[in-house]
Amino acid sequence: MNKQRLITELQSKGVRLVDPNAKDLGRKGGAGPSDHRAVTVDGTTVMVPIYTSTAQASPYNVNLASMPSKTVLSKGDEEIAAIALPHQPRFYDLKTADGIPYSHIALLHSNNVLATTVQQTCIRYRDESTVCQFCAIEKSLDADRTIIRKLPEQLAEVTEAAVRLDGIEQVIMTTGTPNSGDRGAAYLTKCAAAIKARVNIPIQAQCEPPDDFIWFERMKAAGVDSLGMHLEAVDPDVRAKIMPGKAEVPVSYYYEAYEAAVKVFGWGQVSTYLLAGLGDSLETLVEASEKLVNMGVYPFVVPFVPISETPLANHPAPDSDFMFALYQRVGKIIKQSQISSVDMKAGCAKCGACSALSTFEK
Repeated sequence: MNKQRLITELQSKGVRLVDPNAKDLGRKGGAGPSDHRAVTVDGTTVMVPIYTSTAQASPYNVNLASMPSKTVLSKGDEEIAAIALPHQPRFYDLKTADGIPYSHIALLHSNNVLATTVQQTCIRYRDESTVCQFCAIEKSLDADRTIIRKLPEQLAEVTEAAVRLDGIEQVIMTTGTPNSGDRGAAYLTKCAAAIKARVNIPIQAQCEPPDDFIWFERMKAAGVDSLGMHLEAVDPDVRAKIMPGKAEVPVSYYYEAYEAAVKVFGWGQVSTYLLAGLGDSLETLVEASEKLVNMGVYPFVVPFVPISETPLANHPAPDSDFMFALYQRVGKIIKQSQISSVDMKAGCAKCGACSALSTFEK
């Protein structure tokens, strides 16, 4: 099995960790790649589901207990590849002066990315009529694994330590949507300025499109190098069903925001998540990707992973053959364009660990 196919399979089907006593380095709940763990396959680090119901039924497994000297990925009883699991980063051992663990402020994603949700609440989350059905943003808060709001000075302190101790190369900041027209851009601006005053490191900020596009210029001036504004789904009916609150912001407004943001951040420095498996057809996702690429926006196509304790916890992950075909089509579009994940200064597409798409660009 080649690497493209293997990564696609792992991200759709997940991996079962056989050793119940293994130290938990994965994530349960929260924003971003929840219920995942980073693994390195043939030199490529990817985030793979391990805590989901899909992963528990996966044919792929890693028996940590029986492999003290090396880690092997198996399919059934057949060993198919050597893989590496990351060590716990050293900055996780530290606390702020007031006793907050650094890991409550920001987390290691993949092998060299620092990620944080600067505001761990969202106006849409507590209302069944508006909540995104796949979202677990407040689960980690409920479990006391994070804090509700990360202060700019805390983020700067943790970033400096993560760069110094663990070789972090980029920062990704996302946010729950607040009850304000800037949709989180104002606070992201403050956080970016604080980090850049302490450490010269590329930063991506992620939020919904603000009501005034002047915020793009303000974020850029504060030190944000790239921007993510995530559609997740494209078809209006799918959006209304899966993310009823967020769907109130029409796709057409996202495209207006993308056009304005590209003028500020530059061609290929704006991106969006497209979650395959929520209901959009292959053709819908391909057509949207082509439109986005032609606007200078990177379409970060990612397989939907059902997260435990969410309304879509038992929703099936997309079929790996569907994902492989999607990656081939979108990868070809990107390959023929003037954008690439490599050229992005910071962000989820730059990291690439939650998708196999970057391996189809080459």
